[in-house]
Order: sequence, then structure tokens, then C-alpha cells
Amino acid sequence: MQEATSDLNVTVIVVIIIALLLAFFFSFLWPTMRQGFRVEAKCNEAICTCPSRDSEGNCTIPEGGKVECYVKGNPSQKITCAWKG
Repeated sequence: MQEATSDLNVTVIVVIIIALLLAFFFSFLWPTMRQGFRVEAKCNEAICTCPSRDSEGNCTIPEGGKVECYVKGNPSQKITCAWKG
């Protein structure tokens, strides 16, 4: 009987640890990841114009690789995305 009780205690401890890990993930990590997914999805559909050109007319990569773009269908909504070329 004592073996069954110790197995139950280990099971309860494991369930509590899993519940704590899930609570941490869904309260801290998931909102940050979800926001990153949303920004990336907007950048995939965004329209980015060449920020600057060199003397030969070729587009130059901006410092830091970030450019200001606008959402397709709404030019007034500006977002910052990585330059894709």
C-alpha cells in the first residue's frame, strides 16, 4: 500500500510541475511569441519602398536593415520591417 501512495505522490508532483510550466508559458512566453507572429505576418504583406539609392541608382541597404513600410491597402498605416530587397 505504501508503494501505491508514493506513486500517487510522484504523479501529483509531476502534474503540479506541468501545470506550473504551462501557466508560465501561456502567461509570459506565448503573448510575446504571438505578437512576433503578428508583426511578421504584417511585414510579409507590407509594401516597402527603397529607402535610399546610391550614385548609380541601385537601392542601398539601410543601417540596421529596418525600413518603414505600409500595410497593403492602407498607406496611412506605417510599420517597421526588415529590408528584404
